[in-house]
Amino acid sequence: MSDTTASQSRLERFSVTRPDNYDLDNKYTEAALERHKREGLELAVRARWVAMGLTAVLLVYLNPQLEVMWYHFILLLICANGWLIRRAGRVGQSRTELLLIFADLLIMTLGMIVPNPFSDDVRPLAMQYRFDNFQYFFIILAAGTLAYSWRTVIAIGSWTVMMWTAGWVIAWWVATPIPGISERVAEALVGYPDVAEWLNPNSFMPELRIQQVIVFMMVAVTLGISMRRLNRLLMTNAGLERERANLSRYFSPNVVDELSQNDEPLKQVRKENIAVLFIDIVGFTKYTAGRDPYEVIEVLRGFHARMEAEVFRHHGTLDKYLGDGLMATFGTPVPTPQDASNAVACARSMASVIDRWNLERRRAGEPEIRVGIGVHYGAVVLGDIGANRLEFAVIGDAVNVAAKLEALTRVFQAKVIISDAVRDQLQDEGHSASELMAGFEKHENHAVRGVEAPMDVWVMTG
Repeated sequence: MSDTTASQSRLERFSVTRPDNYDLDNKYTEAALERHKREGLELAVRARWVAMGLTAVLLVYLNPQLEVMWYHFILLLICANGWLIRRAGRVGQSRTELLLIFADLLIMTLGMIVPNPFSDDVRPLAMQYRFDNFQYFFIILAAGTLAYSWRTVIAIGSWTVMMWTAGWVIAWWVATPIPGISERVAEALVGYPDVAEWLNPNSFMPELRIQQVIVFMMVAVTLGISMRRLNRLLMTNAGLERERANLSRYFSPNVVDELSQNDEPLKQVRKENIAVLFIDIVGFTKYTAGRDPYEVIEVLRGFHARMEAEVFRHHGTLDKYLGDGLMATFGTPVPTPQDASNAVACARSMASVIDRWNLERRRAGEPEIRVGIGVHYGAVVLGDIGANRLEFAVIGDAVNVAAKLEALTRVFQAKVIISDAVRDQLQDEGHSASELMAGFEKHENHAVRGVEAPMDVWVMTG
């Protein structure tokens, strides 16, 4: 690296207006920054308008004369410039935004240094600095913490110090003292030189001006450090949101919620009554014969995406994908009073979604997709299995029965088959069984392959 390049790098490192380096390729970080910036600007502009309004009222109270309109005009300019800053604000460095912030401080400085053109009062120029107008800069600085990065907050402090210092030094240089006043004050306060200097109308009191800017810069740096910590916290939260989104790609939302709210695994191994749903594409092996593998994968992706959405929409947990099917549970990781109702409603919605998808496929000249869905309600054992890499497992007779009911749909040429245990649970949950059971026909004492005793099943063919 050349000396010139190294110097530029060091200069950029200490540039107070350079934005922080964020991973803007991360959509969660970018969204968090954009949201933080927008909300901050809205708050800053509203706070500015409120502060300027209160200041306008205060000025009338302190100086109930027509000449106060000059300062109201300055306040109006500051409010209008705040609106422009809100329009120009964006994540990252914006030259327009920085220019408007600089204009803010320039308007404030000129408004406090330049004599009021509407005032007939003749006083030394140094008297402009006796009204403690500098404290109003703290309003701009405080509002800046709501919307800007820590570098920009320190930049506001730096620019204020430079402009205010340049202003009073120039005023000191060009001011023409009113003759005789200083001498009369000194004569009246003989023996008290410090008091005489303090009360001298021609004195700019450089020590006090220097004290003002030093304190202001200390406050700006302190606020800047606080803003830096806040930005780091914002980035941490954005990272957590990204991690949560990544977890959601592999786990159901309710499992992610449970994981995010507990430091320990998803409770100990236990036995619960839940609803289990299996869905599978009928005749998929025949469908894939002779077809392009990419086309097959796209069909599976479309199928899984649609069915997964219905599981989540009905508060279910996607347990696993099973090639051309999937297994979902309702009542995991924590049982609810509506598990059977959610499972049946999900099965009905899945069948409706497949019908709509088939309509699209027919229009596109593609073959229809037929599915079989089986739902059972019963006892299972669930909990974490594994050591370091944990998996939330659901095992038991209810799982086996649900899988067998899904296979039974081939025999009945049905879309959905549910067990009598599911219907009984619907009634226990307080729902109208007739609404969720519309279109189902009962078949009593039907033999189910892999299940010892005959079962009463409910079949929906249409």
